[in-house]
Amino acid sequence: MARYTDASCRLCRREGEKLFLKGQRCYTGKCAIARRSFAPGQHGQGRKKISEYGTQLREKQKAKRFYGVLEGQFRKTFEHAERMKGKTGENLLQLLELRFDNVVYRMGLGASRSDARQLVTHGHFTINGKKADIPSMTLNAGDVIAVRESSRKSPKFQETGRRPVPAWLSFNAESLTGTVVQVPARSDVDLEVKETLIVELYSK
Repeated sequence: MARYTDASCRLCRREGEKLFLKGQRCYTGKCAIARRSFAPGQHGQGRKKISEYGTQLREKQKAKRFYGVLEGQFRKTFEHAERMKGKTGENLLQLLELRFDNVVYRMGLGASRSDARQLVTHGHFTINGKKADIPSMTLNAGDVIAVRESSRKSPKFQETGRRPVPAWLSFNAESLTGTVVQVPARSDVDLEVKETLIVELYSK
């Protein structure tokens, strides 16, 4: 399976904002954006005129990198969003938020989305009482996520609750269980992205 293996901080610098790809490091002075807030590479500090297509592409790349999704999965998610009722752009962000690995991250059970994805693939969680290890699963309102009994003593789950849990989720730090209370609204997504530009890009 294809995966990005270069430095994660280069992605934040390329998009010009924090994508929170390195967990706690992103909240310190060691964050790459805080130290070098220009694009990586030899010409990163040069002024460039961005075309309409380039602007649309940057919004798509920002969303992909924020959620840690590769192009194939992102395109399939967009096609799913197109078939849903409502605005395609908002549907897209809703589906990305409801990914299993993102929900685990939002509940504070992973330091970053990549960390949460690894925990999921290693089989540390259950959904509605059944073992689940597919990070790309789309959850629904009412689904209950729990850390498996055999994993609860792991140091990975001893420091939960450091980040605020969004209103569309609930989480109990003592029992290490959480629930998808409702489907997230556009206002619940903290990524500053213009989803309409992504729709325009894929509509060409």
